[in-house]
Amino acid sequence: MTEFSLNHIYKNFGFKPILKDLSFEIMSGERAALVGRNGTGKSTILKLLSGLETPDSGEISIRRGAGLTMLEQIPRLRPLGFTVRDVLLESFSDILETDALLRALEAQMAEAPEDWERLTALYDEAQSRYTSLGGYDMEARMQKIVQGFRLNDLLDQQYNVLSGGQKTVVNLAACVLKEPDILLLDEPTNHLDMETLEWFEQFLSRYRGTVLIVSHDRWFLDRVATRTVILEGGTCQSFSGNYSFAVKEQERLMLIEFEQYKNQQKKIDAMRAAIKRYREWGAQADNEKFFRKAKTLELRLEKMELLDRPQLEKPKLPIAFSGARTGHDVLKLEQLSLSFGENRLLENASLLVEEKDRICLMGGNGTGKTSLLRAVLGDVPVSGRIVFNPGVQLGYIPQEIRFPVESDTVLEAFRRECVSNEGEARSILARYFFFGSSVFKSVSSLSGGEKVLLKLCILLQNQVNLLILDEPTNHIDIETREMLEEALLEFSGTLLFVSHDRFFIDKIATKLALLQNRRLDVFDGTYNRYMEFQNK
Repeated sequence: MTEFSLNHIYKNFGFKPILKDLSFEIMSGERAALVGRNGTGKSTILKLLSGLETPDSGEISIRRGAGLTMLEQIPRLRPLGFTVRDVLLESFSDILETDALLRALEAQMAEAPEDWERLTALYDEAQSRYTSLGGYDMEARMQKIVQGFRLNDLLDQQYNVLSGGQKTVVNLAACVLKEPDILLLDEPTNHLDMETLEWFEQFLSRYRGTVLIVSHDRWFLDRVATRTVILEGGTCQSFSGNYSFAVKEQERLMLIEFEQYKNQQKKIDAMRAAIKRYREWGAQADNEKFFRKAKTLELRLEKMELLDRPQLEKPKLPIAFSGARTGHDVLKLEQLSLSFGENRLLENASLLVEEKDRICLMGGNGTGKTSLLRAVLGDVPVSGRIVFNPGVQLGYIPQEIRFPVESDTVLEAFRRECVSNEGEARSILARYFFFGSSVFKSVSSLSGGEKVLLKLCILLQNQVNLLILDEPTNHIDIETREMLEEALLEFSGTLLFVSHDRFFIDKIATKLALLQNRRLDVFDGTYNRYMEFQNK
């Protein structure tokens, strides 16, 4: 049964077309992933389904009687005094109203026994409704979600004073507590640590309703999605399978299209050659018949529907590096102890980073990953020793990227840190996808992905041989993540990075440095191998 469908949807914002003749349908019980570059209309589709936006033309159909809930990407404020518990209990408003009615009827039955028969009938009706709504399971459902999202310590806190990330997690918990027929999730994995992510994946895999998910987390999508809708150029392709399957299937179809394109080009070349021959023969023999044949072929050529050449080559970043070698031991952490206020994060931790290592620092939220990176950079005081090889040329990309002058254009920001004339600068920037007028955009207006690319571009002009990255895939779309992955795999220096993106970690990291219980333990291998080891 079709749960919802979008048919020939067009949507513009001002003069900018976002969706152009877009159509797809999701069947009941499917868990669908909606993927595409930033700005392709993923969040717009969720808003169209939820009724927050309306299409310029086309039709949206939702199964009659289906309840729908959407996770808001930007959390809204609640009434003053609202606690986290209050926000979660909103999901049970029907149950709580029915429970209040039951209590009121019980009081009336005690006070007016002469009206017992009518009140009993009302009570039975209310109790039947309470049961059908799941009232007797409410506490168990609440506890399961609270534990899964680790909200026990937040239940009595004021909702409005929480961080943006905490609000998002609370709202996500409230959405799934409602158990709607259709669950729309916009970036649900943001702000979840790995343990909570794994629990949520299992929860969604058993969810009985229909789910549409916008996410850049490919590992999550591979574990959860049963259908993948890829948005591109205002329209989409829909595949029955997870993200990795959809990408392979899209590549297979693209190769078929490329063969069709090549065959058409051969046919066009042959027809043009024939037209040329007929015209030459007509001129030589002064025979109109050959000119008529040439004209017939020209008309056929004009009426032919030309196929676009499929773009098989994915864009790449020019990250090749020619800096000096560092020597075998790049960085040593010896007997390192690190505190944040009264919170002891590390005690007597040691780590050796060797040349060409690609080490991912992993650990739950609050275990000290970013603090350790800042300690390595000299921004946080520690006890113990941090020893760099004298040949290290260090480059650092923080979570929140800022440039020396935020009002600078891309071109100015580049030239401020890399001495070059305008022509040289623009030539280098173009290789990082800053073409034409985009070099005059203010750096403060750049997207997360564009900031990462610009920072990387600047760093690599300085022949960096040790890159330290803190959550480099935050706020960037899948296509940019994949470009970054391919580039870092070709980087011949050393990498030390923090990430929650398990797909990215598995592809890039050769070692994992695990921060847990104030210790730093090293696993020599990929994330996938680590998970296999953990599950033995």
